[in-house]
Amino acid sequence: MNSVMLDLGFIKIYWYSFFILMGVIVGYKLAINESQKFKIPKDYMINYFFYVLIFGLLGARAYYVIFNFAEYQNNLLDIFKVWEGGLAIHGGIIAGILVTLVYTKKYKIPFFRIVDIMVISLIIGQCIGRWGNFFNGEAHGPATTLSFLQSLHLPKFIIDGMDINGTYYQPTFLYESIGCLIGFILLILIRKRKNLILGDLTSIYLIWYGIIRFFIEGLRTDSLLFFNLKAAQLVSIIMIICGILIIVLTRCITKYRKYYHKINHGKIFF
Repeated sequence: MNSVMLDLGFIKIYWYSFFILMGVIVGYKLAINESQKFKIPKDYMINYFFYVLIFGLLGARAYYVIFNFAEYQNNLLDIFKVWEGGLAIHGGIIAGILVTLVYTKKYKIPFFRIVDIMVISLIIGQCIGRWGNFFNGEAHGPATTLSFLQSLHLPKFIIDGMDINGTYYQPTFLYESIGCLIGFILLILIRKRKNLILGDLTSIYLIWYGIIRFFIEGLRTDSLLFFNLKAAQLVSIIMIICGILIIVLTRCITKYRKYYHKINHGKIFF
């Protein structure tokens, strides 16, 4: 599979970068539209989205490099070649949470008001962005057979793309992309509930994506390791636990119980 989308001679545009950009654009549009319902100033969201995007990308790259430093220690300039892949979503999420904590506290907007809006943008961005891994020939599962891929009734271009150096691999990028698409639809449907509690969308995202990523990471052959354990699976477990804790806190402690569809800008709660 050719990772270059367009070669203009003096510059190359990569499929990986294209799908990341598409995910950002779709996520940005969704976040801006939803924030307007709660009378959050558009300038606030634009500035916030800018900082989350920049620090999220830095966090995603830093996370990947830290857990895979042996690949870069002899050529540190390769750290900046992000178009070749190597963005870890968990690092981006961690960085995004830190930025959101600082930003919401500064402007006195409830933390979960913003995060509940952003998780829907995030999960559809992940759904789109995973296709960049496909064109880079990365984030795949173990070796498999042509007959197995054909049994999944996949389009021919996907089957052909999973033929990497003469060996067929399981398209874990596709499994995760579909899982994120289902999660996106689920969050959109749940968001329509009138009695939705602030923080519910965040907790559902953490639990849903945590479960999906935990099992998909078990199939992947390029996982980042932490003391011989798959780092993404450890983080996924933490995500699931945090999601459950948010649900418990917002239901058992009255002062943490605020409602999504009620405009109530005030002190951050976390």
